[in-house]
Amino acid sequence: MASVDECRQALQELAARLDGNAEAVREHVGLDRTLACRITDLGAAFHGRLTDGQLVDLADGDDPKAKIALNTTSDDLLALVRGELDITRAVTSRRVSIKANPLDLMRLRKLL
Repeated sequence: MASVDECRQALQELAARLDGNAEAVREHVGLDRTLACRITDLGAAFHGRLTDGQLVDLADGDDPKAKIALNTTSDDLLALVRGELDITRAVTSRRVSIKANPLDLMRLRKLL
């Protein structure tokens, strides 16, 4: 099981990666949505905003009103960010759940 700090670091790495490709991401994924990432095995959560191809305002804690919510375990989060776990397989096997409206899910597929 990964630690809360490792999960936070993984999300910060993802944010940095998106920031480095913000223009390309923005071109494919035109979202401006609040985002919550809930780590089920740690009872921890993080929240931020996906906007202009970037993940910004990343902070500890849940956002129950987030428009996009990702639920996963700590190890699966790290594997997703490292590219070791395919998001489609993770969702279909129920290792990861993503709650969002259907149009946002279609846009997110381009990002993930």
